[in-house]
Amino acid sequence: MEHLPRELVANVLSRLPSKVLLLCKCVCKSWFHLITDPHFVTNHYAVYNTLQTQEENQNLLVIRRPFFSGLKTYISIVSWNHKNFVSSQVLNPPYEYNSDHKYWTEILGPCNGIYFLEGNPNVLMNPSLGEFKALPESPFTSPNGTYSFTDHAGFGFDPKTNDFKVVVIRDLWLKETDERKLGYWTSELYSLNSNSWRKVDAVLPLPIEIWGSSRVYTYANNCSHWWGYVDDESGSQDVVLAFDMVKESFRKIRVPKIRDSSEEKFATLAPFHEEASIGVVVYPVRGTEKCFEVWVMKDYWDEGSWVKQYSVGPVQVIYKLVGFYETNHFLWKDNNERLVLYDSEKTRDLQVFGKYDSLRAARYTESLVSLHRGDEFSHKCFSCSLVPDPLLHDSEYHVSF
Repeated sequence: MEHLPRELVANVLSRLPSKVLLLCKCVCKSWFHLITDPHFVTNHYAVYNTLQTQEENQNLLVIRRPFFSGLKTYISIVSWNHKNFVSSQVLNPPYEYNSDHKYWTEILGPCNGIYFLEGNPNVLMNPSLGEFKALPESPFTSPNGTYSFTDHAGFGFDPKTNDFKVVVIRDLWLKETDERKLGYWTSELYSLNSNSWRKVDAVLPLPIEIWGSSRVYTYANNCSHWWGYVDDESGSQDVVLAFDMVKESFRKIRVPKIRDSSEEKFATLAPFHEEASIGVVVYPVRGTEKCFEVWVMKDYWDEGSWVKQYSVGPVQVIYKLVGFYETNHFLWKDNNERLVLYDSEKTRDLQVFGKYDSLRAARYTESLVSLHRGDEFSHKCFSCSLVPDPLLHDSEYHVSF
């Protein structure tokens, strides 16, 4: 083995899953140094996950509350193949976070294989390494005379400082009158490197309103994005709010009139062209047979480059978009609160369900990127394990079209 070229060994090892590579680190010193090299970690993420998209099996990270009683959230890795075979494994969180009082409502990620789960508590995790880290609570409170009712989170990576960051935007309400201060927000930022929160100095491009956290993680060009609108003399105008994780600045992106009414059509942000730009999926609010229009911003830095990329449908029994990837994989929650995949004019019931609108899904990727930083005591990171999913009859199903 010692006579094999380093490039050849790296090429072979980059095709192995993360858990196998953790064992390979123990083979010899040269393999240890190779697998822990930052360049190999980056290359492995690109090579291995590209190969996975060409394989038969496809993988999702899914969160859901499967029962009517309790808030307990299941975190699952769901896999399926072209033979309509589905399997599922549940991520078993650390003991102190495995209860009905701990729950998660949104998935942001993957970003270099790391995911942010928004909920109680907010956590970062690398499921392929079994790493699970709860974020400290923010020490900041709303300005005097105000309180916050709604949070909108963004998650991303700063390549200049090798740091994962979470930005949270909070709305403001007046305590005296219980009225909303329209268009005004505060923002704060969490840094994994420092394991702490701080206020964001950048000024938001006000006034602006946010429709709600996008159900699809939309991260492109080191920027997080939210779907929003502004009211002016001509009426309501759809916009996208962007936050740059490197520059730590906000930007307001104007969107052409791609829907007639927000009451008649949903609009959901989605990443496009290998996360080099953003797009919007527009579809009707009502009806069980829907058509979808996909708009893409061809040049991320040019507001005038929006084009209608393609249309899909009509598709039967589709309710609400919860995930989107590879430009043609739509993940929906149907009227029975089951997760449905629409791919190349085929609809698959993935046999995963969640009560109370709790289903969220994102593409699952393997990664060697660790959440451990500096002082392990102040940056405590728990280990978690994968166990068979008790809700999928021995974790295996054959799905139907």
